Amino acid sequence: MSLEELRRRVDELDDGIVKLLAERLSIAEAIGREKAAGEVPPQDLGRERLVIEHVTGVGAAGGMTADEVVELYQSIIKLARQRQSRSVAFQGEPGAYSEQAAFQYFGSRASVKACETLENVFREVEGGGVQFGIIPMENSIEGSISRSYDLMLESSLMVSGELHLRVNHCLIGNPGATLDSVRRIYSHPQALGQCGNFLRQLNFELMPSYDTAGSVKMIKEQNIADGAAIASERAAAIYGMKILARDIQDNPNNFTRFFAIGRKDAPPSGDDKTSVVFAVKHRPGALYEFLRVLAEHKINLTKIESRPTRKKAWEYNFYLDFEGHRQDASFLTALPALEDHVLFIKILGSYPRAR
Repeated sequence: MSLEELRRRVDELDDGIVKLLAERLSIAEAIGREKAAGEVPPQDLGRERLVIEHVTGVGAAGGMTADEVVELYQSIIKLARQRQSRSVAFQGEPGAYSEQAAFQYFGSRASVKACETLENVFREVEGGGVQFGIIPMENSIEGSISRSYDLMLESSLMVSGELHLRVNHCLIGNPGATLDSVRRIYSHPQALGQCGNFLRQLNFELMPSYDTAGSVKMIKEQNIADGAAIASERAAAIYGMKILARDIQDNPNNFTRFFAIGRKDAPPSGDDKTSVVFAVKHRPGALYEFLRVLAEHKINLTKIESRPTRKKAWEYNFYLDFEGHRQDASFLTALPALEDHVLFIKILGSYPRAR
């Protein structure tokens, strides 16, 4: 074939490929509607892994390498996931890191609803106002968000996914502001704590607020000339504000772990984690015996921490994450023995491990 003939053949193939992709995305939308009707979490990594394995074999028969097929289909799967739109509640104002996490996890087509408090996020999901919620659980620098853990214990909602979001803080002021004109810094207490070194150098007055993006909105609406906020670059763009300094967090490896919550947890994907909360019986060695049962069943812990029960002084609940799904045979076999050592145990959910 001549060059022109080869190019015409490529054009013909491209026409067919795009039509097939459009049909695939249309089917993905239908799958999304079925998932939504059944309150099924949007991500099914087990199914995605099977798709990749299948098309890798098909590609190999046609002369494509596994890397070529995987790179191509990761993009196709991402597009298909974005077609399966979801309604999601988050705490904060538009531009908050929680909103960013919602779009990153559920896709750019997600319909998001801002809530003033974490309690309102749970109420929206429990009441059916939205399908899912996204809540921050812990930060790699500042530690756990206590209220999120307490609400997970109190609620019937389950964890269906997790996300690790890199946090890059900016100092944001009104369009005419400069670093020299700023006297007060507004933001969520966690964000203020994550930027301690920067803030101490400039000797600002710190003003804790309920939300990062909400602080930017307040400074704009109240025209606080000597105030600035710590929030995301996206928050500055949304509210038309000026970035006075970028990447002001103390540690460049600043991540926040989010949970996606809904009425159901996720099906097994082959690479899962499970979160539980429990209280041990009041006898010597009860916690040791609980952990020993997990070890005997080859269940690997990834996290454990204690939190006050808030019912009686010096009594604690333990929050624990382990590798694997609650439907795994190892956990189901271990569960009766675990229950012998606890006052209660509640499974918060099983979900694909964050990548």
